[in-house]
Amino acid sequence: MLTRFTQAQLRPDSVAILDAQGAHTYESLWNKSSQVAQQLLGGRSDLGQECIAFMVSPGMNYVATLWGIWKAGGIAVPLCLSYPLPSLAYVIEDTQASALVLEPTFLDLLQDYALEKGIPHHLAEALQVGPVVATLPDIALDRGALILYTSGTTSLPKGVLSTHANLEAQISTLIAAWHWNSSDHTLCLLPLHHVHGLVNVVSCALSAGATLQFLHPFQADTVFSIFLEGKVNVFMAVPTIYFKLIAEFDSYSESKKEALRSCMKAFRLMVSGSAALPVSVMEKWKQVSGHTLLERYGMTEIGMAISNPYQGDRRAGYIGTPLPGVKVRLVDEENQEVASGLSGEIQIQGPGVFAKYWGKVEATAKAFTESGWFKTGDIAVVEEGYFRILGRDSIDIIKSGGYKISALEIEEVLRSHELVKDCAVVGIPNEEWGELVAAVLVPETELDLTELKHWLKERLPNYKSPKIYQILSDLPRNAMGKVVKNELKSIFSSTT
Repeated sequence: MLTRFTQAQLRPDSVAILDAQGAHTYESLWNKSSQVAQQLLGGRSDLGQECIAFMVSPGMNYVATLWGIWKAGGIAVPLCLSYPLPSLAYVIEDTQASALVLEPTFLDLLQDYALEKGIPHHLAEALQVGPVVATLPDIALDRGALILYTSGTTSLPKGVLSTHANLEAQISTLIAAWHWNSSDHTLCLLPLHHVHGLVNVVSCALSAGATLQFLHPFQADTVFSIFLEGKVNVFMAVPTIYFKLIAEFDSYSESKKEALRSCMKAFRLMVSGSAALPVSVMEKWKQVSGHTLLERYGMTEIGMAISNPYQGDRRAGYIGTPLPGVKVRLVDEENQEVASGLSGEIQIQGPGVFAKYWGKVEATAKAFTESGWFKTGDIAVVEEGYFRILGRDSIDIIKSGGYKISALEIEEVLRSHELVKDCAVVGIPNEEWGELVAAVLVPETELDLTELKHWLKERLPNYKSPKIYQILSDLPRNAMGKVVKNELKSIFSSTT
């Protein structure tokens, strides 16, 4: 039996999931997922690693579907709930999914497509019926388990295939590092077609025997109402969510603020990930909650690899140190390890690293060195033992006038200005300089750029200061809250 199912056998009467329909025990989750598996098998003994795509809202039905696919021997392909039909069709066709599992909510979007393509489609709840009479297959750890798609910011999204062994390694590492246990109660409001929500929250909580509460869609006031119930003690989110929660908190009366501070101070753990955490947000959240957010580093391809400590110094602007069992090195453009104190590309080895890009042999080969290190494309430096991300080589490292400039560093400085609500920095192609440093600003109120430039002169060397600016009311972001910088680059290219 997969170890992520163990708690369902050990704690059958404990509450596994809380969703809009109520409380569901581990026994109920086990039974419903077994029913899903039997229905998907349809009399066969094993799905034999067929891909099953599913579009189900976060909650009991989602987890029962996910577990059911695994129990039947299939590879789970969770679909993004906010994608339009062409994006969904790309994933379904790329994985050659043999069946779709849908909620009624999504029938109008996908039913005609499924009929046209001849893909069997099932309603999620309809699969959770009848006694389980079939023997479910034994699942070897080296079999494919999950395909999640990269964000596709620089090319078409790639399907990242993780085996059951990869998932077991990712989950067990985080349970040990972040001290997950059966008394934990966590609130999940993250998208579940990404590793952050699916592995770090859902799979870790259920593998530890904890209670997993779902909130969908996200509403800041509802999050705080749930906090005030006094049950949640572990919370994970992306920087954008923390930013919105801070804004909501600031709108409350002093008495409600104090009640929330007291409640959140009792939490065991608060984590931020999926995008760089601005130091300003980290500091404001500490004032709000009493917690220094634990920032960590991971990717769809590797799960989590580096983390600030559960116990110990969590450094603002740093992602921490390698997690147990994960090997990390920094290399230069010639793939040679850099000397101490110098920046380089992060490369990773470990049991959590994915198996391959689905159907993309060449892309898989390019992603690894000859000696088996996965090339993340992220640039970092180690300072006093802690890793600090400088950015992605293709997006956040600006090569201007012979300098390599970290866009993230400039963003941190800009955010410290009292009139800058948010910002993003990109490199714009330029014949003379290679790239120009360009900044997109989201101001609190009207912003005088001449004054801002004078202000920056005291804080940044001239070669790092932005040369061109754009003002926007908000920044374009993907489902995980990451700024889509290629969209910003196109804004500049159309105006320069």
